[in-house]
Amino acid sequence: MPRFNERTLTTDPTRAVPLAASTDSPPASPLASPLASPSVSPRAESAPRPTATLAVTSAATAVALMTYTAPMITLPATAAALHTPLSAQAWLLNGTPLGLAALLLVAGSLADDYGRRRIFLAGTLALGITTALGAFTTSTWLFTLARIAQGGASAALLASSLGLIVHAFPTPRGRLHATGVWGAFVSGGIALGPLVAGAMPNWRLGYGVLGAAALIVAAFGTRTLAESRAPRGGRPDFGGAVTFGLALVALVAALTLGRDGWLRAPVALLLAASAVLVGIFVLVERRAGTPMIDLGLLRRPRFLASSAGGLFTGLAVIGLFSFLPALLQQTLGLSAMDTAWLFLLWSGLSFGVALQAKHLAGRVPPRLQLALGFLLHAGGALTMLGALSSGSWTRLLPGLLIAGIGSGLLNAALPLLAVESVPAERAGMGSGAQQTFRYIGSSAGVALTIALATSSGSLAQGANVAVGVSAGLAVIAAVGVGVLRER
Repeated sequence: MPRFNERTLTTDPTRAVPLAASTDSPPASPLASPLASPSVSPRAESAPRPTATLAVTSAATAVALMTYTAPMITLPATAAALHTPLSAQAWLLNGTPLGLAALLLVAGSLADDYGRRRIFLAGTLALGITTALGAFTTSTWLFTLARIAQGGASAALLASSLGLIVHAFPTPRGRLHATGVWGAFVSGGIALGPLVAGAMPNWRLGYGVLGAAALIVAAFGTRTLAESRAPRGGRPDFGGAVTFGLALVALVAALTLGRDGWLRAPVALLLAASAVLVGIFVLVERRAGTPMIDLGLLRRPRFLASSAGGLFTGLAVIGLFSFLPALLQQTLGLSAMDTAWLFLLWSGLSFGVALQAKHLAGRVPPRLQLALGFLLHAGGALTMLGALSSGSWTRLLPGLLIAGIGSGLLNAALPLLAVESVPAERAGMGSGAQQTFRYIGSSAGVALTIALATSSGSLAQGANVAVGVSAGLAVIAAVGVGVLRER
């Protein structure tokens, strides 16, 4: 396979060496570790400001996750206002993860090639505009389209964030601290989104507030962020983006329609179409001059652990907790605000654990931290079995606490593993790949959770099935990630 020298990348990740650091800095040594090499800076005056970079990227990430989680609390009110039937409510939740999963890979590649600051600011600005527009939608499909657009904007923001952080924190010690903080703000955004949405007089006002917050962060970013890039040359891989996006849409549509019967012809056709499109995507990526993702990285255990960790985090964790707040309101009669406070036990603890998990890094490798996080989620989910049918929200408390600790470990380990699994100059692609798998899993997990929860005559009984499946998927993930040892 072709190798890269000081100015071109290789498709063999095991022999990766950094790009030359640009005309403003001396060339990198071929023996230097990829993780110790900063990204390429296009201009001498683009020296990064580490603290400001971390603050702005973390704040933007929190806003993006707040936008992502807001419908979890407002789903009943939103569905009622838009006259959305139960069979279509998965689309109200799945719009944003669909846009994220479809565009994260291409956004990461564009950020590396054309400037991480540029893509970050464009994504943050677009997130503010599309979130505000979502408040004015009047139908299920218009709202879903607005949410898909929010997901696309969030993809640009999230994929470029870790690239900016890698550029601002070139040492392993600094990167460990920065990715830990960034991962904590993922949990923080998840925690605050439902509270902000639940505190608003109506769900539309909540989207206006979140849109304004994104615009404010974009304004700060224009003054504090330094540009960095690692250009590969060639054109963007739009063929890969289109085939991958269509494959994901077909998969989510099949899972959403499956609740009305998995053996129906439309479901089978959509699943077949998704499989065919994935095959075409692989062929496109093998032939592309500048592919969205280097498929050779799939031979690297650390990259596989990062990707599998993201996928099962979406399937098992996000899929369950995206629909759980709506289940609480519909089965236990809780208000939106009461549900948000209860949800905060899980997400707030996740934030605290993710913020402190950096102290584990010297003793527990990220791969094993992922396995432990999945096992804790499984334990917490099993503890919640029967809680909704009991009619008491207090039965949920132990499970929420245990699962919150597990979620915090996952959110701390995933970003660090994402940037460690690729050369530093391809941090945008590594971040985009891990988060792509995360939101593929999220889209499928939400659709699967809703299908399972609504498949029986009682929502409480269906919820038990969904919780059990979530626990089983987490155990599978823990075993899978645990056996992926670095060769």
